[in-house]
Amino acid sequence: MKLLLHVCCAPCSTYTLNRLREQDIDVSGYFYNPNIHPFREFRKRLATLKTFAEIMKFPLEMETEYGLTEYLRKVVFHEKERCRLCYEMRLEKTAQQAAKTGADAFSSTLLYSRYQNHAAITTIGQKMAEKYGVEFYYDDFRVGWQEGIDRAIAMDLYRQPYCGCIYSEQERYDKKLQKKLRNRWKQEKTAV
Repeated sequence: MKLLLHVCCAPCSTYTLNRLREQDIDVSGYFYNPNIHPFREFRKRLATLKTFAEIMKFPLEMETEYGLTEYLRKVVFHEKERCRLCYEMRLEKTAQQAAKTGADAFSSTLLYSRYQNHAAITTIGQKMAEKYGVEFYYDDFRVGWQEGIDRAIAMDLYRQPYCGCIYSEQERYDKKLQKKLRNRWKQEKTAV
């Protein structure tokens, strides 16, 4: 199988790439992440991914234009749906690229993260598969969470402290917002 893997960053690729190669899948990567903020973070992730791709002999195509404006146009005033909208932007572009390059399937390193919504990613992936006529390949890469972290550390890869968007950056560093989100989560949990 020839698979195009949407790549969000190098650390999330360590386990994912290895697992796919162990299954004799011919994997190439595609970096398209207009959500990443700020610009310095975007450049740092690009540089780290290039280094990783060279070390791993991982064929990789990169969209190097900083796409923050495009991302913000999609999510502003839709902040509660921002992750779903972001998944859709990135998976649609990946599905288009997979169809264009003749790949049998596409997938994403987003499926490696414990912090991403797998149900939403899978639903959107399947929708894009139908739309572009290329299979969406699902694998629960979260099983290799710690192994991927250990590999990234061993390879001395830059490991970002937040998902990438301006909203996740605020959630990571804004202590008042963290407290508010924890309280909201506790209320929602007790209401169930």
